[in-house]
Amino acid sequence: MTTSHYIAGRWVEGQGSDCISVNDPALGQPFAELKAASVAQVDQAVTAARGALPAWKNTSASERAAYLRGFAEQLGQRREALITLQMRNNGKPRHEAEIDLDDAIATFGYYAELAEQLPSKNRDVPLAAPGFSARTRLEPVGVVGLIVPWNFPLVTSAWKLAPALAAGCTVVLKPSEVTPLIEQAYGQIADALKLPAGVLNIVNGKAETGAALSNHNGLDKLSFTGSNSVGSQVMRSASAQCRPVTLELGGKSAIVVFDDCDVGQAVEWIVAGITWNAGQMCSATSRLLVQDGIADALLPRLQVALENLRVGNPLTEEVDMGPLTSQAQWLKVAGYFATAREEGLQCLAGGKALDRDSWFVSPTLYADVPKDSRLWTEEIFGPVLCARRFATEEQAIAEANDSRFGLVATVCSADLERAERVADALEVGHVWINSVQAVFVETSWGGTKGSGIGRELGPWGLSAYQSVKHVTRCLG
Repeated sequence: MTTSHYIAGRWVEGQGSDCISVNDPALGQPFAELKAASVAQVDQAVTAARGALPAWKNTSASERAAYLRGFAEQLGQRREALITLQMRNNGKPRHEAEIDLDDAIATFGYYAELAEQLPSKNRDVPLAAPGFSARTRLEPVGVVGLIVPWNFPLVTSAWKLAPALAAGCTVVLKPSEVTPLIEQAYGQIADALKLPAGVLNIVNGKAETGAALSNHNGLDKLSFTGSNSVGSQVMRSASAQCRPVTLELGGKSAIVVFDDCDVGQAVEWIVAGITWNAGQMCSATSRLLVQDGIADALLPRLQVALENLRVGNPLTEEVDMGPLTSQAQWLKVAGYFATAREEGLQCLAGGKALDRDSWFVSPTLYADVPKDSRLWTEEIFGPVLCARRFATEEQAIAEANDSRFGLVATVCSADLERAERVADALEVGHVWINSVQAVFVETSWGGTKGSGIGRELGPWGLSAYQSVKHVTRCLG
């Protein structure tokens, strides 16, 4: 698979120095290979997007909506192939891969509707002062660079691509080198829909390609989802150009369980929050705060639930959790297991890597983890849950907020007034009450503190790709 880059409406071979190996994590073996884009090809992609911008931003909202609905329909037509590819390249169980595809389809459909609801380009603004009139315009921000991660590749790209196109922006999309194949579907769909050349460009590669895109002076905005370490580099690139940036970064999220909660339901919510996508999600609720009155009943039930999860190859077995997506992530999580042993943490379940020939780890639970433990404070990005007990509501809120991250949280309580009160007090961007992590395209996504800048999804996701212009005229 050498023609892996979609630039100016054409598929082209990579000309970069890096070779990308695409792996099946359940086997620990490559199944495809492609050559990265060169710095010159990144420049060609940005130039193509710049050239396509004047015509695209002047298309009608209904035209853009029709293209977005086309993306949704075409994704559905490729359903089985895309689900299988996610199972093979990400290691996702089938039910997770199906939900990812449905989320991507829903995102394009939602922004098609939002595009049709866009106000006319000019809206009058009432002024208190006499003798003047004013109007405001919402305009596309311009050419945007989109850099997406490997844990939810099809979904995260839809969250960025759909609102950017709806707003009238042209884009250069850089997928993760770990999962570079599935985003090629967007280029295939662009061909099928006869999307104007240059509106969507896709360049694959490793750090060199990402840096070339981040540093390119032809971009008007950057939107990045990934680690804090890379996000800080992206922000430095944006600051050098004084251009806007959206960053969706890491998390070390808390799930707070009060002692009036049903134990069985709490276990379900806890397990889902730490083992979905094998814990490889920025929103993983990896810090369990459990009230004293329920802890002795809950922790043994939770231990059994984690030990009973079916872990295996999603292509050959019916499983609850697949492998970690890359060897690098497997080694990172195995390193935290070693740290836990060095710190003398109490391991109730798991705590080990399962197979050196593939990238499986066991769902893991540590109890009574100190607040200064690296496992309590650092984002692990694996199915590793750390538990602590609390006595009062005030203590739970304080410990949940005691983090440099602020992405999400979950509150479990039969007292809904208390649950709402705690949700309001948590310093995060999204809170679930008595629920698994259901994410809807109509709601916002993003965090506080070190979890990023800006919001995706909902109308906020669209406004991230819009610029506001005011025109004031003297009537005298």
